[in-house]
Amino acid sequence: MTVSAEAKGGAFLRGTLVREALDGAITAIAAAGCETPRLDAELLLAHVLGVSRVRLLTDRELVVSGSDVRAVQNAVRRRAVEREPVAYITGLRAFRRLELAVDRRALIPRPETELLVEVAVAQLPAGARVLDVGTGSGAVALALADERPDLQVAGSDLSEDALALARTNGERLDLRVEWLHADLLVGVPDEYDAILSNPPYVAEPERASLAPEIARHEPPGALFAGADGLDCIRTLIARAGPRERVRTLALEHGAGQASAVRELMALAGFAEVRSERDLAGIERVTLGRR
Repeated sequence: MTVSAEAKGGAFLRGTLVREALDGAITAIAAAGCETPRLDAELLLAHVLGVSRVRLLTDRELVVSGSDVRAVQNAVRRRAVEREPVAYITGLRAFRRLELAVDRRALIPRPETELLVEVAVAQLPAGARVLDVGTGSGAVALALADERPDLQVAGSDLSEDALALARTNGERLDLRVEWLHADLLVGVPDEYDAILSNPPYVAEPERASLAPEIARHEPPGALFAGADGLDCIRTLIARAGPRERVRTLALEHGAGQASAVRELMALAGFAEVRSERDLAGIERVTLGRR
């Protein structure tokens, strides 16, 4: 008899020892087709119990009891049945040296986006005024403020909800960032030396092929950008080009888009244009300077 992921998610906690709960959670999450069932289960149980993953795996006397039983069951159901991302269930995501609050108001920060921060940290001159366009949870802007306190950092977004999340992260982390409500650069004063962005760059035809974690739960306005995924990037580069004060433009983009982004930057007047590869070897960030 085949047992559904939903049935397993609701009934896996028949024992109280953590190792039994963990085994049941892994089984339920794996049955749902999630790619990293063991890691997901460990993160969820550690979060609910308020312990580290190390203690979760080494403390043989640790048990799940009381209200934690239902909390663990609910977390596993959300992951296995609803395919909700772990970060949205726990409400937290690590990014560079920071731990950010995350929820459905903004995209979950990806490891690939850390490359955008690396490029900026290495390239920006001391004291530069920097704008992170489409800041979402504030990940890029806050990481810059954390690692380069000499910079004057701002973050902008069209979504008021995303900006509220970014502000919350800034206050919790005690990092100084100015937050602006703006549609790309419309209405933004020409007072920035550098513009960074991880804009929407998923092509609309790819919508059907996205993992359910993305398609069902993350905000579509932060994902999709027209037939080829470059609509937002085209507009941003076109608006950045005439701003003579902008000496550096760095954009994250999708696989296979680097050559088009380089051409667009060159046409906009950025003479020194190059692309940087992420850890998977994909050209992920393109940098233009003048």
